[in-house]
Amino acid sequence: MSAKFMDRFIDSIEWVAAIFVGVVAADIFISVFFFTIPDSYDFGQQLLGILIFWGIAATSYRGTHITVDLIWANVGPAYQRAIDIFATLVLLFVVLVQTYTLFDKVVSTRDANLLTFDLRLPVWPFFALAWIGDVAAVLLIVVRTYRLIFHPELIKRDPMVKPVE
Repeated sequence: MSAKFMDRFIDSIEWVAAIFVGVVAADIFISVFFFTIPDSYDFGQQLLGILIFWGIAATSYRGTHITVDLIWANVGPAYQRAIDIFATLVLLFVVLVQTYTLFDKVVSTRDANLLTFDLRLPVWPFFALAWIGDVAAVLLIVVRTYRLIFHPELIKRDPMVKPVE
C-alpha cells in the first residue's frame, strides 16, 4: 500500500468522525430550540457513543490525544522513538481488547432485541457503527505502529518540545 493511499484512508476516517460531531450537534440543537424529535434522547446517547469511538479512531493515529510527555521531552530522538513504539503497542493492545468486548456487546444487544423507547427501533445498529469506529481505530494504530517501526519519516511530528528550564 502506498503512503498516499493510507493518508487518504486516515483523512476519510477523520471526516467520518467530524460528520458524527455535526449529527450530534444537530440533534441537540433541533431538540432544544425547535421541536422534540421522537427518541431524541436515545438517538443522542447512541450517536454520542458512535462519536466517541470514531473520535478514538481519529486521534489514535495522529497522536493528538492527551499525553504526558515529561520523560519523552527530556530524552534523545532514539529513546523518543522507542517510547512512541512502546506506547503505541500498549494502545493497540487496549483498543484490541475494547474492540473484542464491543463486538460482544453488539451481538448481545442484537440477541436481546433492545429497542428505542418511542419508535421501537433496534439499538444494535448504533452499537455496530460504534464498533466499526473501533475497528478503524485498530487499523490506524496498526498503520501507526508499522510506520513508527519501519518508516518513522512518514509520521508527522510537531516541532520538538523544549523542556522547561
